[in-house]
Amino acid sequence: MWKIASDFAPTKRAQVVKSSCVKELDSYLNDHLAGSVSALELIGHWAHVHKGEPLGAFFAECEAKIKADQDKLRDVMRFLGVEESKVRQAGAWVVEKVGRARLMIAGDGPDSLGFVLTLEGLIMGIGGKKLLWRALAAAKLPQLNGYDFEELQRRAQEQIERIEAERMRAVHKVFTATDRSQ
Repeated sequence: MWKIASDFAPTKRAQVVKSSCVKELDSYLNDHLAGSVSALELIGHWAHVHKGEPLGAFFAECEAKIKADQDKLRDVMRFLGVEESKVRQAGAWVVEKVGRARLMIAGDGPDSLGFVLTLEGLIMGIGGKKLLWRALAAAKLPQLNGYDFEELQRRAQEQIERIEAERMRAVHKVFTATDRSQ
């Protein structure tokens, strides 16, 4: 028996599943984009506060690398037809401002707890970005065949290691400078 073209049309269930997957991917990518917005706001603050100092140069370098990765994420989103959520980005901006207030209470110098917490937060965020690249590689979406997700994961790992080295210097300053006799 011959099948007519309509017999090959996707079932309603298949369309719903596909629609759900697209929605999940949209949400996932927008969550990561929002995280990068928040990270860049925080990094920009530290780069500004310590402009002209080695710490300012460190944060300017981090900012450039994370901005490049954010641009790559935006490129992936455009390629997949995922619209950027301005609401999520605005929410991330607000959350960063509130979080920064907490960090400012802990201090904004290179020998402050606020600095250690900032670096830890950045490491967690970059770890999430590394997992994003790994997830996209594992998804094997044919539309993304031109992306080198292995290289993006490697770059994220390098960023983590660079920030971790700075964090360990800060931890040593903060925790060994504290007067323990009280």
